Amino acid sequence: MFSNYVKTAWRNIIRGKGFSIINIMGLALGLACSLTIMLWVNDEKNVDAFHTNGRYLYQVYERNYFDGRVDAGYSTQGLLAEELKRTVPAIQYASGLESAAPPGSGNTFEVPARLSHSGEGEKIAKMNGMFAGEDFFKMFSYPLLKGNTITALKEPNTIAISKHMAEFFFGNASNAINKIIRFDNKEDLEVTAVFDDVPSNSSLQFDFLRTWTDFVQQNTWVHNWGNTDPQTFIQLRPGADAAKVQEKIKDFIYNYREKDKSFIMQLALQPFAEKYLHSNFKNGYLDGGRIEYVNLFSIIAVFILLIACINFMNLATARSAKRAKEVGVRKVAGALRSTLIAQFIGEAIMLTLISIIIAILLSALSLPAFNQLTGKQLSLPFNQSSFWVIIPGLIIVTGFVAGSYPALFLSSLKPVRVLKGSLKFSWSATFFRKVLVVFQFAMSVFLVIAMMVVYKQLNYIQTKNLGYDRDNLVYIPIEGDLVKNYEIFKQKALSNPAIVHVSKMRNSPTAIFHHTGDIGWPGKDPNLTVSFADGVVGYDFVKTMNLQMQRGRDFSKDYGTDSIGLLLNETAVNKMGLKDPVGKTITWGRNEGKVIGVMKDFHFNSLHESIEPLIMRLDENWNWGTILVRIKAGKTKEAIASLQQLCRQLNPAFPFTYQFSDLEYAKLYEGEAVVSKLANIFAFLAIFISCLGLFGLATFTAEQRTKEIGVRKVLGASSSSIVKLLSVSFLKPVVLAFLIAFPVAWWAMHNWLQDYAYKININWWMFAIAGLLTISIALITVGYQSIKAALANPVKSLRAE
Repeated sequence: MFSNYVKTAWRNIIRGKGFSIINIMGLALGLACSLTIMLWVNDEKNVDAFHTNGRYLYQVYERNYFDGRVDAGYSTQGLLAEELKRTVPAIQYASGLESAAPPGSGNTFEVPARLSHSGEGEKIAKMNGMFAGEDFFKMFSYPLLKGNTITALKEPNTIAISKHMAEFFFGNASNAINKIIRFDNKEDLEVTAVFDDVPSNSSLQFDFLRTWTDFVQQNTWVHNWGNTDPQTFIQLRPGADAAKVQEKIKDFIYNYREKDKSFIMQLALQPFAEKYLHSNFKNGYLDGGRIEYVNLFSIIAVFILLIACINFMNLATARSAKRAKEVGVRKVAGALRSTLIAQFIGEAIMLTLISIIIAILLSALSLPAFNQLTGKQLSLPFNQSSFWVIIPGLIIVTGFVAGSYPALFLSSLKPVRVLKGSLKFSWSATFFRKVLVVFQFAMSVFLVIAMMVVYKQLNYIQTKNLGYDRDNLVYIPIEGDLVKNYEIFKQKALSNPAIVHVSKMRNSPTAIFHHTGDIGWPGKDPNLTVSFADGVVGYDFVKTMNLQMQRGRDFSKDYGTDSIGLLLNETAVNKMGLKDPVGKTITWGRNEGKVIGVMKDFHFNSLHESIEPLIMRLDENWNWGTILVRIKAGKTKEAIASLQQLCRQLNPAFPFTYQFSDLEYAKLYEGEAVVSKLANIFAFLAIFISCLGLFGLATFTAEQRTKEIGVRKVLGASSSSIVKLLSVSFLKPVVLAFLIAFPVAWWAMHNWLQDYAYKININWWMFAIAGLLTISIALITVGYQSIKAALANPVKSLRAE
């Protein structure tokens, strides 16, 4: 009997090739999209899941109450980790973590030819790494290939390097142990350990780790418990209660500094495994993050698969008239309804099996492009047993969902009626199919609107006037001999006509993260503490950035007193309440300075955040950060070549590296850019698959109204009037889908935009374009069936049963 069902199913597939191809391709596309999305979702959820001690690992974050607001972030005190471990018994291990180089740049390593073991002479390369505490390798599962977790990060002037780094400089891990490697051409470090390359599913990515002892020695500011910057991680002892530990350390900072009612600091804990997906803060508390995109695309995956299943239902039901007699004959021959249901479900599963084979092929072919788009390294897990459990499960579930309604409908037909040729579909059956199409198009319209809103917001971000000119602006890291040769570099660079201005600053214009609350001004309320972003810059900073001055002037060598001069932005002046700030004395910690100018507000962080009060001081001798070079428009190639030659002369021990300002700015929104591109792709696919469903409904309607169309034509109706009649009826579900999708889309995208301090307005024309686009595609889809039905010979229609 089973073989008979298989033969019958196969014959039906072959007999209706066109419908079968549409069914299979619709399901295959839906399955391929869902499979690819779920691979991405699974990869996102597995980030940092490999740590053996994961359930005991926590990251410390700080919550601050000041100036009538609550803020939070992962920056903590430099000595916090070791003090927490020393004083809180429930904490077994603790480690600080801090980048070894400013954002956007790496560190330069050099190994003499006699020590490299590579046979290629001296080796020089840029690597990215961090300072880490002595307990780091005891806490996190980054396996050591050489060395041990106890001594790897214990002694000063030592370093642990990755397998890749060891092979590059020394040939292999064994050769690297106890060798000397030169760091930034100023420190000789001994290699004490080699760890396996950090996996791609780790949120922490690094080529090397230096000791926390070195970090503390090189950064004396860490002894001031009012300064924050590094991250702090702890590992609780088994059985420790995280909630009790968090309550105990909440006011921990005040063991080392006096309380200030105007600026309250509290510590809190977050499970480290959750940080990657939950890293956004709102009003001082964790509130979403990448998990929002994970949830969004999980829903999209389910909906796209449902859309594909709905297509199957509509197309299978549209063909039911073709199989009505078969059902009648089988029932007369004694077939039970349960047997018929099993047969039709089996046919659906067979089609799903064919579809999933095609889907796996489509997914495999699209993964390289998908990986390039998302920055992932995804692959189909053929070697995992769970994959071969999921695939059969997916086939069965999809087959049941797709085949359930056609099976129940066909098996319910009365043999007497169908054998007499009087098969009629009830209002409820027709209504259900239209509801399915409405659901499909509502989802498609929602995705189209979402796609436009995300695109417009990203375009707004990329084109918004930030208050400075990010075009033709180049960043060069201050490292090596450029520290002492900066003035020479500036003079020689400006001698090239392709270079307009040169300046310097700590960090970069898109990464002014350092803050201070230790600012005073005339008339300040002694109980008020305001957090200021603070920067350190060189001469000609305003000119190089093309900033606009609201009043006053830029730092200039023509004024000897500028060594204690200060620049404020408009937000800082407004916060201070100063009507005429130029010339006013401002205290910064224990130092005093005079305001020489007020800059018009410019954006120095992501547009997710409002512009903060900013204060800047002059320091030409600052020994790290970024050289800013303003290039003449159209002279980029000549300017870069000149800068490269100049850096080789003045800083020969370091490879020449640079970044363009506009590209560095774009990196702030990489996540949104990926989401926008994925939304475009999935919106198109959702519409395409939905149109297959509409095609199914059009086919069904045309078959049901064959005689009606024939009668209308005999009575003189034109082909165009019949096309109009059919098309209007097909488009009603689409219009209803608009009415459902529009308010839902507005609500969802309005909430999404709230994450941005600066955002677009959701305009009516976005909904109009989405509507026109969907209607146009729908008209093209149903046009074929409408015209085919209108042009059919009425004599044949009237002769049909």
